[in-house]
Amino acid sequence: MPLSRQTFRAAPLTAAVTAVMLGTAALPMTATQVEAQERVRWQVPIAFPSHLVGLSTPVRYLSESLEQTSDGNITLRYYEPGELIPPFEILDAVSQGIYDAGYTWVGYDQGSIPALPLFSGAPFGMEPPAYLAWHYFGGGAELLEEIYADYDVHPLLCSMIGPEAAGWFAEPLESLEQIDGLRIRFAGIGGRVLERLGASVTMIPGGELYQAMERGVIDATEFSAPAVDRILGMQEIVQNYVMPGWHQTFTTAHLLVNQESWDALSPQSQAQIDMGCRAATLYGYAQSEFETPQALRDFEAEGVNAQVLPDEVLAELRRVTNEVQAEIAAENEMFARVLESQREFMEVHGNWHHKGHLPRSYYAPEALARD
Repeated sequence: MPLSRQTFRAAPLTAAVTAVMLGTAALPMTATQVEAQERVRWQVPIAFPSHLVGLSTPVRYLSESLEQTSDGNITLRYYEPGELIPPFEILDAVSQGIYDAGYTWVGYDQGSIPALPLFSGAPFGMEPPAYLAWHYFGGGAELLEEIYADYDVHPLLCSMIGPEAAGWFAEPLESLEQIDGLRIRFAGIGGRVLERLGASVTMIPGGELYQAMERGVIDATEFSAPAVDRILGMQEIVQNYVMPGWHQTFTTAHLLVNQESWDALSPQSQAQIDMGCRAATLYGYAQSEFETPQALRDFEAEGVNAQVLPDEVLAELRRVTNEVQAEIAAENEMFARVLESQREFMEVHGNWHHKGHLPRSYYAPEALARD
């Protein structure tokens, strides 16, 4: 049975004791002599295999950077999915103090906490720059902390990537009538949208998707951005890759920390872990934006049909999304608060984005080829 809350502190040396040890009280004391930094030894179960670009590689970066910057005093040893617990049990294990921390996509817990998909990737939601602004400066982090306070958990944003693909389908998706009766793996609020359109939606961990598609357990699936999907090997089974990721315009992962374990840390250790997660978020986003375009290029070179959904299909998906979100908001006060906060921010940010940024058409391959 793994130990929990493995945080140890060395007792501080008083000035008097230090003076005796040095032979005089006049000599200056080093930081080590005054108080040795605490040693943090946490076991961290993670929800995704640690090699998935931008999705889970940030937890590797976090672990390695904390080890280096703390001179070995802070060790977050991560464990692959299933090594300690199944991926979908991370919140419960951290909440109960079985483990000090866990790294996960918080949308997995939408069944018990309906607002979480708004923090992990929602349909027709913010793009990454806007979400980061809202999270750090627009009240997003405070709302998430309020949600997790009921579970004795302290959440830290620790990864972000851009939009996912809308999924792998046996045939090109030309009409939403094709969704009716489809057995599909889909996550978050987008899954509820597809259920409204007649799909049979299931949730399967990423590590099991290849086998599920290969054996015909599901007819279609979404998981992540091209760089991650390529690692999973979905292109070996299905050739129709649908975009854009209307259902998740960004994807985040969080380090969930048991509140007692967090409170037991010194301010210095808290600051190091917090800064580590902020750095890991930037690391994952940059890595994903580097690897994902290359993965898409390779898909297309190998004959994958990278389809862009027609405008009329996207418009209908947005209409159904608004209906579903309105229903969830009517049932759950926190969901309504978070959704309203995001929409109010986007009224301001969207105006800036629309007027201040070049239209996307300026970055289309055919436009760049003409320059």
